[in-house]
Amino acid sequence: MTDRAFAVVRAGALTTVQDLGRPGHAHLGVPRSGALDPPAARLVNRLVGNPPQAAVLETTLNGCAVRPRCAVTVATGGAPCPVTVDGRPAAWGAAVRVPAGALLDIGSAAFGVRSYVAFGGGVAVEPVLGSRSTDLLSGLGPAPLADGAVLPLGPTPPAHARVDAAPHPAPPRELVLRVRYGPRADWFTDAALRTLTRGAYRVSSASNRIGLRSEGPPLERSSTGELPSEGMVLGAVQVPPDGCPVVFLADHPTTGGYPVVAVADERDLPAAAQAVPGTPIRFVPVRGRIGG
Repeated sequence: MTDRAFAVVRAGALTTVQDLGRPGHAHLGVPRSGALDPPAARLVNRLVGNPPQAAVLETTLNGCAVRPRCAVTVATGGAPCPVTVDGRPAAWGAAVRVPAGALLDIGSAAFGVRSYVAFGGGVAVEPVLGSRSTDLLSGLGPAPLADGAVLPLGPTPPAHARVDAAPHPAPPRELVLRVRYGPRADWFTDAALRTLTRGAYRVSSASNRIGLRSEGPPLERSSTGELPSEGMVLGAVQVPPDGCPVVFLADHPTTGGYPVVAVADERDLPAAAQAVPGTPIRFVPVRGRIGG
């Protein structure tokens, strides 16, 4: 019987298993999790013939290397990076056939932060609450990849998409986040709200899957009281005591006690997953206010 699995040769800085996440469990204190760049994850799955929700690998900055124990079709997308099979260059952004025992090496991101690797059949680790995603905050799902680990693959899909090239958006030179003020915008001065949308912010190197941290002018609060913990949503722009906004991403906590000045449009968050430290951030207000 074919051993449908792959061994991890080089885990990289942070490589995790991700699918489209486990939404709907915030009342249990469980974050959504899932791929930070869902369009990239969906595309590589499509290229190898998987359904959109199949689990993939999400690498961070310096990629990973694995050795499949069976012949398998693989596609890499997200942040552009070199791909080799047994040392020979292979296509990025297209389906590649990897023989059993060959070394598949996903190199460092040339641009952006996170690359996605889909295997025909998907990464078939045991699901938790309906998802195979690694959640760094709660610890649910499989542990981040480690050298020597062996992960199972699902059954071979019937066919993969036969395309010469697939469109991938380039990592952003400037991260533009459309935001709606609220629910705690009234905890900040009018000057702070102007600063949020006009200030020179950049992506901080302290960013992670929980939140994109910014560096720039602090936001001045009009209220200095303590805010009871309340529910947090994907894209919430929370302001900690240092005054620099934090945009909550997939592994964000479900509650928090710092005020949320605005909420970013979910459609803009995949670009946040690929914004390297130092990338300028522009918060663009749109009509409507969150909450009352």
